[in-house]
Amino acid sequence: MKAVTYNAFGDPEVLKISDLPLPEPGAGEIRVKISAAAVNPIDWKIRNGQFECVFEHAFPITPGWDMAGVIDTLGKGVLDWRAGDKVYAYTRFARAEVGTYAEYIVVPESYLAPMPRGFSYVEAASIPLVALTAWQTFIDFAKLTPGQVTLIHAGAGGVGSLAIPLAKHLGATVITTAQVDNHGYCRELGADHCIDYQADDYRSVLKGLYPDGVDVILDTLGGETPNESLGVLKPGGALICLNDPPDEDRAKNLGLRVLRLYAEPDGKTLAKITRLVEEGVLPIPEIQIFPLSAAQKAHTLSEAGHVKGKLVLKFI
Repeated sequence: MKAVTYNAFGDPEVLKISDLPLPEPGAGEIRVKISAAAVNPIDWKIRNGQFECVFEHAFPITPGWDMAGVIDTLGKGVLDWRAGDKVYAYTRFARAEVGTYAEYIVVPESYLAPMPRGFSYVEAASIPLVALTAWQTFIDFAKLTPGQVTLIHAGAGGVGSLAIPLAKHLGATVITTAQVDNHGYCRELGADHCIDYQADDYRSVLKGLYPDGVDVILDTLGGETPNESLGVLKPGGALICLNDPPDEDRAKNLGLRVLRLYAEPDGKTLAKITRLVEEGVLPIPEIQIFPLSAAQKAHTLSEAGHVKGKLVLKFI
């Protein structure tokens, strides 16, 4: 099968189209013929070596944790699926090696959910990682409730594009940071307040709006942002970080809950998300489409930052 692989950490140029053996499903596993795979920032952060000490790895690595496609072969003991079923999934494994930038993938059946009806493979592939991240942030960890206030950093990005409407669905007031050109997009998603991070200090703006602090912050940026964000949370508030964690001792002294989140694959939760997508509660993000052969270009664009919505590789 054709797959994008790399044999050493480095720049996007290390990505190559390779021929790999067709994987065979074991007991409780399913092989899926992939039609589309999303490109997420974690893909290039693993590729350039940033997460070398976080995730075990074995070369060659095929990147990608999101996919949509058709069930091809069932492993022994799989009873609830049929060949030809349209499915999608978030496919993170403990070790960085097997990914979705490939024509086929084998995954545990528990990873899979039925694709949203009436949506394309490209649209479906844009959803799993970011939607499960938002769900596990607001529902599983933060326990976001109606009337609470949440700040979502980088609301126009992939995670923000699903996190904003999910938080609104849960009844929260949503504030987001985004460059001013993306404020309209964020408001369409449901944001109540948009802060231009290039012109304003979001901490000062928040202190003016909510002097006592906000309830939940989702930080997709890392760097200094997690520690800065601690100062605008109310006691008992929750900070969820997708990259760098804050100073744990400071967070504890402030009475804050902190989680460094790597979303867990979960087909049952993804099935609940499917219903919200079909009902229009969670809109499909804006999508830029690339062929599999343009994975280098997609990584370069993602790594440069300021991507609106999602980047998706479409298989021909």
